[in-house]
Amino acid sequence: MTAGSRWLDKPVVVRAPASSANLGPGFDSLGLALSLHDVVVARVTGGGLDVEVSGEGSETADEGEGHLVVRAMRAAFDLLGGQPPGISLRSLNAIPHGRGLGSSAAAIVTGVLAARGLARDGAHLLPDPAVLRLAAALEGHPDNVAACLEGGLTIAWTTGEDTGPDAPARANPHLVRLSVLDEIKPVVCVAPEVLSTATARGALPQTVPHRDAAANAARSALLVAALTRVPGVLFDATQDYLHQSYRAEVMPGTTDLLGRLRAAGVAAVVSGAGPSVLAFTVAGLHPGPDLVDSIAAETGIGWRISPLDIDRQGATLQTALPGDRSRDSAR
Repeated sequence: MTAGSRWLDKPVVVRAPASSANLGPGFDSLGLALSLHDVVVARVTGGGLDVEVSGEGSETADEGEGHLVVRAMRAAFDLLGGQPPGISLRSLNAIPHGRGLGSSAAAIVTGVLAARGLARDGAHLLPDPAVLRLAAALEGHPDNVAACLEGGLTIAWTTGEDTGPDAPARANPHLVRLSVLDEIKPVVCVAPEVLSTATARGALPQTVPHRDAAANAARSALLVAALTRVPGVLFDATQDYLHQSYRAEVMPGTTDLLGRLRAAGVAAVVSGAGPSVLAFTVAGLHPGPDLVDSIAAETGIGWRISPLDIDRQGATLQTALPGDRSRDSAR
C-alpha cells in the first residue's frame, strides 16, 4: 500500500453532541448527551495544517497544533500507524467553552473519529473500545466522552490501575448506555462566565464523611432509575452530597441559582464542573421550563436558558460533505 492510498481522498464530517456529566450525585460516572452539537469537516492534504473555527471558541483557530481537535487527531493518527502529509480542518462549534457542557470531550471525540475516518482501514485499526480509551485518556476521565460517543445516558467506569498522575493513560474505561424516558426534558442555564475544570476540581476535599458517601451512592442509583423508569423521583435523585457544596465558593452565581431552583421544586444540578446549571423537567408536569427561565431572571445574571432534547444518537461520522448523496455513515 502506498502512502497516498492510506488516506481517503475526500473529507469526513463528524458531528458530536454536548454532554453534562455528574448529573448531581453521579460524580465522574454519569453523563448525558444533549442536543447541542459541534461539527468538524476534516481532510488529508498534501502538506501543512490549515484550521478554521467558527461559532463558539473561534479564537482557538490560532492555536494550530495546540488546538484540541488537532491534538486528538494526531494522537489517533499515531495509533493508526503514522501522520498524514497534511490536514485541513473546519470546525463549526455550538457548544459553549468552559461552561460544563462537554466542549473538550466533543473536541476530542471529533478529532479521534475524524482521524479514524480518514484512514482507509481506520475502523479495524482503531475499534470502538480503543476510541473510548484514547478519548478518555486525552480528557482525563471517561464520563463526558462516553456520553458524547454513545448518546443517551451513560455510566462510565475504569478498571486496571487508576491512581497516580498518569492514571488516565493506564486505566481501561468502559461504559453502559441507557435510554432516557421521552418525557424528560432538560433545560440548560448557560453561565455567562467560564470556569476551568481544574479550578472546580481544586475546590474538592481529599476526603468526605462516610455518611455523605453512602447517601450519594444511594442517590446516584436512584437517579438512574429516575431517568429511565420513575421520573417522579427526579428531585430526590438529583441531591448531591459529594461535590457541589464544596464548589460553592468558586461559583457563587451558580450556587445561588441552584438553590433557588431546588427551593422551587426543580430537579436542578451543576452541569459537569460548572458553572452552568442543568434542570430536569418532565413534559406536561409542573415545574416546567418557563419556571426555570423566570427564576434565572430573578438572579440578575445573564443566564442563557436553552431547553434541549437528549441526544440519543451520539457522535456520528460521514465520509462526504453534507448534501452529497453518496455519503455513508461510518459509525
